[in-house]
Formats: sequence, C-alpha cells, structure tokens
Amino acid sequence: MAIAHVLLVDDEAPFVATMTKRLTKRNIEVTAALSGAEALALIEKTRGIEVVILDVKMPDMDGIETLSEIKRRFPLVEVVMLTGHATVETAIEGMKLGAFDYLMKPCDMDLLLQKVREAASRKRAQENKIIEARMKEITTRRA
Repeated sequence: MAIAHVLLVDDEAPFVATMTKRLTKRNIEVTAALSGAEALALIEKTRGIEVVILDVKMPDMDGIETLSEIKRRFPLVEVVMLTGHATVETAIEGMKLGAFDYLMKPCDMDLLLQKVREAASRKRAQENKIIEARMKEITTRRA
C-alpha cells in the first residue's frame, strides 16, 4: 500500500513528470494536475487524495487561490505549498489559509516526503475523530 495519495499541482509539465517519477519510486501514489482548476476537479472525482503538493506561482488561478478553494471545499485535505519565488507575505498568507507547510523549490526530497507523511497522518487522524464522533452520536441516540 502507498504511503499516501498525493495530488501534485504545478503548471510546469517537466517538473510534474520528474516529481511524479521521484515520488512514485518512494511509494507515493501520485495524481497530477497542471492548473488550480484541474486540481479542484481531480480532488472532486478522485477518491483518496490526502495531500496536495501545490505550486504557488501559476497562471490563471494561483496557488493561494487554489489553496483557499481546496480548504473551503475539502477541508480535511492537507496542502504543502511549493515555490521557487517565496516571499514571507505569501508564506504567511498560505499558512493563515490552512496550508500544512511551505517549502522552497528545489526542495530536499527527504524533507518533502517527511511533510507528506506528516500531512497524510494528520488527515487520517482528523477523519478518525469524525468517525468516532459519529459512532458515539449513533450509539448515544440508540441508548
């Protein structure tokens, strides 16, 4: 079983292809998108996406807009922001909007894998809390 199911979002196709290969070799299931709009559509229709690795600088819908929409529509999906053009302001904005973390390109693969594992673990823990709360609610109603 894969360590995590990741959606990789970046408008640079060669970067996406290279990162997909590198992550897949490390037992990460990867779905790829070349835009924010495509990412949102894929999260909607693809079961099991746990973590989004999201580029900040993209044409049309940038990473901050995409992050905001992901968190609005899919609040449990964790997002790791990636950028080659980091500014403190963008990092702060991303974290305020709910990004799990913020890494600079090119990023260390071991660090990225660690962040993906941590983010996937956090998503699973949140899902388990929701399931436990629902089960408790159901059993309390029956009593």
